[in-house]
Amino acid sequence: MAGRPGYLTLPIFSVLAAIGYVYYTAVFLAVPRWLGLSTAAGVANAVAFTALAAACLATYAVAVRRDPGRVPPGYAPDVEDAESTVHEIKRKSGDLRYCQKCCHYKPPRAHHCRFCKRCVLKMDHHCIWINNCVGHENYKIFLVFVLYAVVASFYAMILIIGSVMHSVPKDEQSGSDSSRTSIIICGVILSPLALALAVLLGWHIYFILQNKTTVEYHEGVRAMWLAEKGGDLYHHPYDLGVYDNLISERKQAGDMT
Repeated sequence: MAGRPGYLTLPIFSVLAAIGYVYYTAVFLAVPRWLGLSTAAGVANAVAFTALAAACLATYAVAVRRDPGRVPPGYAPDVEDAESTVHEIKRKSGDLRYCQKCCHYKPPRAHHCRFCKRCVLKMDHHCIWINNCVGHENYKIFLVFVLYAVVASFYAMILIIGSVMHSVPKDEQSGSDSSRTSIIICGVILSPLALALAVLLGWHIYFILQNKTTVEYHEGVRAMWLAEKGGDLYHHPYDLGVYDNLISERKQAGDMT
């Protein structure tokens, strides 16, 4: 069960433990076995991986703590605003979207999160691994964390594979067998994790190019099916084209900083 946003939960401790475990294996087992910490190459790789791990921890902490975006108090949609080309309405009644639980209108792309118990601006999804929603205000830092995690995972895999394939001199093999086993175990655990993170990163890059959120993707699947059933074509209302989508995402990211 998810805890209150901003609080430490078991999934958060699991992520921190995984980062620490991979860091220890890569820097204190894989690098010494393959390159040695007394060599320039070994020190350079240890420092580089330490910096990458620190970046992962820093961006993860911000993603956990940063508010995903609150609906401004007293918000009401201006249906006569000529600059606002999209007004989201309910499918059945056609009324403007109103949250009965928060008692206010929902801005475009906002959704109510049953875990956070409030509406979130441009809600993408609720992530149990950060015990927080991913929305307008923290989507960029969440994506940067995933990017760092993917790079760190594949970097660690290179160090692990290199250390396992490296042949240790016979006079050092007695103490090296146990570390080799530990490195292999870490590699086995890390392989599917690295793949899952890479898929997640690719998935969100696709969403950015389409100017979609995870919520809108799932809603779009149903909308596309209904449109095809009625003989119509469905077009995502916020898709401006790849270039304009990127410019729009960059502008929104700039507004967050």
